[in-house]
Amino acid sequence: MPKVTRKPLIAANWKMFKTPDEAVAFVQAFIPLVATHSHAEIVLCPSPALLPVVVEAARNTPVRIAGQNMHWKDQGAYTGETSPLQLKALGVTHVLIGHSERRQYFNETDETVNLKLKSALAHGLVPIVCVGELLAEREAGQTAAVLERQTAGALAGIDPAAAKTLIVAYEPVWAIGTGKTATPEIADEAHKIIRAQIAKSLSAELAASTRILYGGSVKPDNTAILCALDDIDGALVGGASLEAVSFSQIVANSAAK
Repeated sequence: MPKVTRKPLIAANWKMFKTPDEAVAFVQAFIPLVATHSHAEIVLCPSPALLPVVVEAARNTPVRIAGQNMHWKDQGAYTGETSPLQLKALGVTHVLIGHSERRQYFNETDETVNLKLKSALAHGLVPIVCVGELLAEREAGQTAAVLERQTAGALAGIDPAAAKTLIVAYEPVWAIGTGKTATPEIADEAHKIIRAQIAKSLSAELAASTRILYGGSVKPDNTAILCALDDIDGALVGGASLEAVSFSQIVANSAAK
């Protein structure tokens, strides 16, 4: 596959944490800590209720804001959902799609991930599509099959010409919030599987340029070794992104390539 340079992206998934005041305080503390770091793109993913205040707090900074989820329809009778038009109107630029917790607790499927990806691309939102295997699937030797199925399902019917902003995040579900982290070898192998499937589903050229993030108990002390690997292009960070100093250290340590 052709060798290309991919700028790292470090994303903070705050999940269902922080009040509006806490979110603004984070941004105000965090921005000065990363002011000199231009090697990576930085994205904050707050819960929907926090999006307006976080977008405003990060205005005129390099930090971008993502929705944690969205519906694929522009509008409609979908109580509790957020549309791509609403995200765009708020100033959101990115969106998480198919996070493992959405799949596990809210019946997200490969089919709905595909619908959301098509909608995000159509509306100019940068999609961060999450894929990853359960512990039982890894122990059963099904990791490659799961990653290929989820990646292929997400990319079904996608025009390669429209998918240049695509980002994929590998989430070993067994390593999320458990303190366990995939070894560099495990993570690298999984990223290679995903990249190969992108090549198969879209094109070798797009696979070479697509950023694939690692997301599974990322911390300041394991960021550098993970981001040094050729096929790892940043991180989707959970718990360690909730504190400004910790997350700024992850950003700094991602300058491994």
